[in-house]
Amino acid sequence: MSDLDFLFRPKTIAVIGASKDPTKRGYQSIRSLQEGGFTGTIFPVNPREKEILGLPVHAKTSEIDSEIDLALISTPASTVPGILEDCGKKGVRSAVVLSVGFGESGTNGRKLQEEVVRIAKERQIRIVGPNTSGIFNLHHHMNLVGIRNVRRGSIAILSQSGNLALSLITEMSVRSHLGVSAYVGVGNEADIRFHEYLNYFRDDPDTRVIVVFADGMKDGRKFLQVAKQTVEEKPIVLLRSGRSELGRKAARSHTGALAGLSAVSRTAFRRAGIITIERSDELLPAAEALNCQPPIRHNRVAILSDGGGHAALAADALAEQFVNLPELSDETTQKLRAIMPETTTIANPIDVAGATDSNPGVFADCAQVLLEDPSIDALLIIGLFGGYHIRFDESLKQLEEETSHRIGKLSKSLNKAVVIQSLYADQQPSPLRIAGSYEIPVHESIDLAAKCISVLEEYGHHLSTSHDRTDFTLNPEGKRRPEAEGIINMVLSQRRTNLLETEAKSILRVHGVQVADFQTAADEEEAVEMARDIGYPVVMKIVSPEILHKTEIGGVLLNVKNEDAVRDGYDLLVARARRHNPSAKIHGVVLSPQMPSGIEVVVGVTQDPQFGPVMMFGLGGIMVEVLKDVSFRVIPLSSYPAEMMLREIKSRAILDGVRGKPGCDREALIQLMVQVSDLAEAYPEMAEMDLNPIICYENGLSVVDARMVLREPAEAK
Repeated sequence: MSDLDFLFRPKTIAVIGASKDPTKRGYQSIRSLQEGGFTGTIFPVNPREKEILGLPVHAKTSEIDSEIDLALISTPASTVPGILEDCGKKGVRSAVVLSVGFGESGTNGRKLQEEVVRIAKERQIRIVGPNTSGIFNLHHHMNLVGIRNVRRGSIAILSQSGNLALSLITEMSVRSHLGVSAYVGVGNEADIRFHEYLNYFRDDPDTRVIVVFADGMKDGRKFLQVAKQTVEEKPIVLLRSGRSELGRKAARSHTGALAGLSAVSRTAFRRAGIITIERSDELLPAAEALNCQPPIRHNRVAILSDGGGHAALAADALAEQFVNLPELSDETTQKLRAIMPETTTIANPIDVAGATDSNPGVFADCAQVLLEDPSIDALLIIGLFGGYHIRFDESLKQLEEETSHRIGKLSKSLNKAVVIQSLYADQQPSPLRIAGSYEIPVHESIDLAAKCISVLEEYGHHLSTSHDRTDFTLNPEGKRRPEAEGIINMVLSQRRTNLLETEAKSILRVHGVQVADFQTAADEEEAVEMARDIGYPVVMKIVSPEILHKTEIGGVLLNVKNEDAVRDGYDLLVARARRHNPSAKIHGVVLSPQMPSGIEVVVGVTQDPQFGPVMMFGLGGIMVEVLKDVSFRVIPLSSYPAEMMLREIKSRAILDGVRGKPGCDREALIQLMVQVSDLAEAYPEMAEMDLNPIICYENGLSVVDARMVLREPAEAK
């Protein structure tokens, strides 16, 4: 039994804050339970009432003469701690806290939320929310949200927005035959987290698809770990907010989420196999397709259309989603030619060229040829399908209905995905309703129909591949090095968090990273001696724990060519550092060889507030700040996701060399990224790492500059 069974399948429910006012949740929840056929026992709790909706009312939960599986709390926030204490005396197992005024409302609210969590843990009560819209499990006839006439089905919804859930449920009732298995208003995640709900719905026999709307997550890495396991059995569709700065601010005010979902989240979710949706109008179509149609495992789709313009638009829409339209085999082409007029050009996309105007059954004939082709995995039908009897003559209606039956049976028997776009979708004529009865998605929009195909392909691709898999678990064992640990411990013992460049480079070297040679001079003459040893020209950089961004204060001198320039350069760098920060500790000047020009890139690591350590890759030098052309991955990384990061930046062509310049040694760069991933995994005390620039050559590379920042000791625990 799951520890959330008492939440989703309770036998007894106490409604605390029960009311006789039909506009109050304490009334609506009792009414919903009664109207929905809840077979358990309902206990209204209100010290000022004796009877509500025919049920006797108790003054306190602790006075109820029965075990209580679930408490619904709809009282002011300030009363919740006392109510939970009373529930604890009774042994209540779970609670849904509708009240607002907690973590989402500022410092006092956060303190109150911490108190609620403390009491719940002491009393062993699992909490949904607070600041939740409620929960329901329609297969258990348990509705604590108050939404009426919700169609029962197989879509589970986890949402931090009650309004978005209501919008989705309403859209289902109008535009789809889908229904809902269960809903959770996740709220502030004070206790039960997103990943725990995923665990429950993964094993729920009444759920086939899980839909998630998230402002942010308290434990994003754990969510990825559980999601990765879940999608092997059931697809997850996620609509995220907080992609823009305004969205992140709204997310914080909505649920107290850390910062909305970061730029990291989309690639992290995709890597876990989650289907991420950027537009709200695509959420239901994506969920419907994944609920009703088989995944497309080999990315080979055919388009069947009755108009060239529509076919071209559909092809463009699929191409934008990286869906492949393969060339048709000779055998398939010959079979289609036997069906079509002689003047028809047979190619994918297939245009029936008016052959269906008088005989819509041609759609079924062509669909059979295409779906029986082993090199075609799915079919997108575009145009007037289902509306020929409206467009031309009512006598075509029966033939269109028969055509829908034929296509529906083909899809089921061959287990291949079919999606229909029709100009008449919103009118819902009988042929399209018949197609829907075979669970074929039908849309008026070409873009939405194409989106259905693309999410089926994305999910199928994930199920069919394993090279980018990770369980998102960090395992530092065996990756730490005593020499590097010694440097980190020394830095922390000096009450520093910023490593010197020389310290950072030493750690990199210990882990096998190719770092440009360097020596540190404590005075001018030592600098001259070292420069002579290194060989001119040299690069000179100030070394100070208080100065991280050396170029911003003029703390870097390039192409220094002789002894006089070294002496003058040493004095200049120290003077600039003193002018910038008179109290800065100056450890000297580091000298390195002036490296030949090459392709400059950056590899960085930072601690994402929701997912932990993540890697960034992009063009190096100042270009990373100017162009912001970067890619992200949640650590740990293997070679394949590192290679994908190289491919994802818009300026990736530069890595191959442009205008006669040599390209970048990709294998060396990928190896470096894996080494940096291992390093970040090995030292959880590392808050930031910035290798910028890394100069890449046709053969090999060199890390020219490196910056590392440790967490504060208390934060690293």
